[in-house]
Amino acid sequence: MPAVQLLLLACVVWGAGAKAAQLRKANDRSGRCQYTFSVASPNESSCPEPGQAMSAIQDLQRDSSSQRAELESTKARLSSLESLLQRLNLDQAAGPQEAQEGLQRELGALRKDRDRLETQARELEVAYSNLLRDKSALEEEKRRLGQENEELARRLESSSQEAARLRRGQCLQAGGPSQDLLSGSREVPQWNLDNLAFQELKSELTEVPASGILQESPSDRPRIGEGDGGCGRLVWVGEPVTLRTAETITGKYGVWMRDPKPVHPYTQETTWRIDTVGVDIRQVFEYSLLSDFVQGYPSRVHVLPRPLESTGAVVYAGSLYFQAAETRTVIRYELNTEAVKAKKEIPGAGYHGQFPYSWGGYTDIDMAVDETGLWVIYSTEEAKGAIVLSQLNPENLELERTWETNIRKQSVANAFVICGTLYTISSYSSADATVNFAYDTGTGRSTSLTIPFKNHYKYTSMVDYNPLERKLFAWDNFNMVTYDIKLAKL
Repeated sequence: MPAVQLLLLACVVWGAGAKAAQLRKANDRSGRCQYTFSVASPNESSCPEPGQAMSAIQDLQRDSSSQRAELESTKARLSSLESLLQRLNLDQAAGPQEAQEGLQRELGALRKDRDRLETQARELEVAYSNLLRDKSALEEEKRRLGQENEELARRLESSSQEAARLRRGQCLQAGGPSQDLLSGSREVPQWNLDNLAFQELKSELTEVPASGILQESPSDRPRIGEGDGGCGRLVWVGEPVTLRTAETITGKYGVWMRDPKPVHPYTQETTWRIDTVGVDIRQVFEYSLLSDFVQGYPSRVHVLPRPLESTGAVVYAGSLYFQAAETRTVIRYELNTEAVKAKKEIPGAGYHGQFPYSWGGYTDIDMAVDETGLWVIYSTEEAKGAIVLSQLNPENLELERTWETNIRKQSVANAFVICGTLYTISSYSSADATVNFAYDTGTGRSTSLTIPFKNHYKYTSMVDYNPLERKLFAWDNFNMVTYDIKLAKL
């Protein structure tokens, strides 16, 4: 056993690089073969003592164990390399075609994943855009509903005020003719009752010979204008003929008209209508045919650039003439182009309840049309509430001539002009009202009249004359009506 150990020790020393080693073989005294190695120490010049030799042997044994461990590690690495080499050889033997196909499959799978992720990203972007659009739409709808709610609240308040005013007006009307005034109107200066010029004229019955009465216009179709040669004084007003009834509270009172001097693209049958109950009145309904008007099918709806006030609007020569709300300004609005062509402030004219007709409704400024052109009916502080009548240039609205009458504006219910003569109506609610005064601009004189006028629905808020049809147009408590008339030769 010691011989084996010495042999191993010699191998280790030899493996460690010892070059001066010698092996001897000889029989010992007993005749057994004995191997002897001689190794020169690289560091020691002389042999150590026996104890030191054992220490050296132990060091050599430890070095041998370390070398053995390194050898095992090297063998393990070599096995791993052999396994890897074998696998590479197998892959190489499989051929490049299968490897390429495998790579193509992996690449295709990766592309599919990329396309799927891109599709999901696009879908998310579209969904996000839709959410943003829906959010904007909901915010806009919320804003619109808020505005509609505010508008409905204003209209409700206006309707409540109007209902209260109507109740007060009915009470005032029941009290007598002198109570036919708007309670909210501004105070009018006290009239001088000693001045006969401002006293109401005594009604007189004027007999007119039958030969002096002009032929009335047929009720079934418009009458062609006859010019100044067909003018005369009013002697008769027929029964009202109802053409249309408004559907909502906004049509309690309003104004409707046709153009006595139509221009292309309009005809003498084209009709316009404005409901004037409420605030911010801007809509003008246009009807191309009389049948459309009767059935309630407008062909066009105009939205005015400024709200109008009350029932004093008229249409003349293709333009709508109206009073701008809460001002004394009159505006010419061309209907075909929907453009404002002129505006004019009526000097000193009362407005917004200062000098209205007896029924109220902010009817301070009232436009009118007759055979001679365009008129405006109003009053001023200087005139002390008496009616002032001015003829306007229809192009630029300049005042051409002005007359101051002795008819108190708040004592009459409505007024209109025929052949240069101003006519007034006594009551807006009495079934047996009359055309009670006439003021002739040619002579500057007033005349009292008693021509019967029927307020069939007992709340007439507008009366206008159409010289082309020779009819009166009126708005009576939701109803749009016409009256045939008769004129006597001058």
